[in-house]
Amino acid sequence: MAEIGKGVTAGKLAINVQKRLTRAQEKVLQKLGKADETRDAAFEEMVANFNKQMTEGTKLQKDLKAYLVAVKTMHDASRRLQDCLADMYEPEWFGKEEMDSLTEDTDTLWLDYHQNLTDKSLTTLDSYLAQFPDIKARIAKRDRKMVDFDSARHHFSSLQKGKKKDEAKIAKAEEELGRAQKIFEELNVELQDELPTLWDNRVGVYVNTFQSMARHQEKFHGEMSKLSQNLNDIMTKLEEQRELKKGGTAAAKTEDGAKSEEANHSESASSPPKSAVTNGSDGELPPGFIYKVKAIHDYAATDGDELELKTGDSVLVLAFDNPDEQDDGWLLGVQESHWVENKNISAKGVFPENFTQKV
Repeated sequence: MAEIGKGVTAGKLAINVQKRLTRAQEKVLQKLGKADETRDAAFEEMVANFNKQMTEGTKLQKDLKAYLVAVKTMHDASRRLQDCLADMYEPEWFGKEEMDSLTEDTDTLWLDYHQNLTDKSLTTLDSYLAQFPDIKARIAKRDRKMVDFDSARHHFSSLQKGKKKDEAKIAKAEEELGRAQKIFEELNVELQDELPTLWDNRVGVYVNTFQSMARHQEKFHGEMSKLSQNLNDIMTKLEEQRELKKGGTAAAKTEDGAKSEEANHSESASSPPKSAVTNGSDGELPPGFIYKVKAIHDYAATDGDELELKTGDSVLVLAFDNPDEQDDGWLLGVQESHWVENKNISAKGVFPENFTQKV
C-alpha cells in the first residue's frame, strides 16, 4: 500500500480520521443530552489541581530566571564599578594591594552566588517542571480514550436494544467495548495514582527551592558585608593618610612663617624700615611694626576685630602676637593717623591683604 507519509499508511490514516469523527459525533450527542457521559468528579479535581500546579510552577520558573538575570546585571555593574575604583587607585595610596584583592574577591563572590542559585534552585525547579508535559499529554489521551469508551458503550447498547439483532455485530461491538474500557481504565488508574502524589510534591519543591535560595543569599550578603567593611576601612585609612600629609604641609608652612616673622622682627629691631612713619614728630614706630600699606579699595568691617578701610588710608602692618592666629590673606594693622595722634594700637584690627598695596 502506498505511503502517505513517513511511518503512516493510508489505512492507518483512515483509522485515525474515523476515530476523530467518532469522537466528534460522541461529543455532540453528549452535549445534546442524547448520550450519557462518563464523569469522575474526583479526577476532574485532580486535573484542576494539576493545571494550577503547572501554572504556578511555570510562573515561579520564569520569575526565578528573571531574578538570576537581575543578579547577573548587578554583578556586571558591580564589576565595572570595582574596576573603575581599582584603575583610579594610585599606587602610593594606602592599601593599593588590598584594594586589588578586594576587587577580585567581590567578583568571585558574585560569580559563586549566581552559580549556586542556578545549580541548587533553578536546576531543581527545571527538573520538577520537566515531568508536566508528559503528564499533560497522558491526561489528554485519557480524555480521548474516555470518549472512545463512551462511544463503544453506546454503540454496544444500541445494538443490544435493536429490533433486529445481529449477533456477529453485537459480539464485535462487545469486544471493542472491552478493549476501549481496558485502555481507558489503565490510563485512568495510572493518573489517579500519579496526580495526587505530584500535587503533594509541590510543597517539598517549593521548600527546597526557597530554602536553598535563602541559604545562598545569607551567605552572599554576609560575605559581601565583610568586603564592604574592608572597603570602608581602606577608605578611612586613605582619608587619614591625606589628613596627615595635609597636616605635615601646614606645619611646614607655619614653621617657615614663624622663621620669617622672627627674621622680620630682628630686622626691624636692628634698623628702621624703609617706609618709616614721617608724620610723627619723633618718628616713633608702634610695637611689632613690619611695613606700611595703602588701601586701594574700601572695606567695611563685618566683625569687631576687623579694621575698616577707605581708599587711600595708610595702615601700619603689625605682627600677630600668635602667628597661628593669622589666616591666609589677612593682615593685622592700625590706621597710621590713629597711631600718630594717640601713640597706641588699641584700634588695631585685621583686614584683607588684597584690599591694600605695600608702599
